[in-house]
Amino acid sequence: MVILTVKAGVTRDQIMAVMPDEIRQTVQLYLNGTVREWYSRSDGRGAVFLLNVRDVAEGHAIMEGLPLARQALMDHDYIAVGPLLPLGLLMAKP
Repeated sequence: MVILTVKAGVTRDQIMAVMPDEIRQTVQLYLNGTVREWYSRSDGRGAVFLLNVRDVAEGHAIMEGLPLARQALMDHDYIAVGPLLPLGLLMAKP
């Protein structure tokens, strides 16, 4: 999971100037299965992406290649997520 946050001091105009390229590249990542889901943050300060990658390093490499990151307009927080392992307890035989 990647949480994107607009960096302090970055204006809406700066973001909007890059958005057409950002959107095209993000849609391509969705179509090739790399981006599973993405959401707007309700505070209007960025987005949350769920990526289909092997590890955080691969996700980092992908996200850093996008236009907003290349222009240093966003901060990225990476969190490795996976299946909810305690659900396996439900499958244990009593």
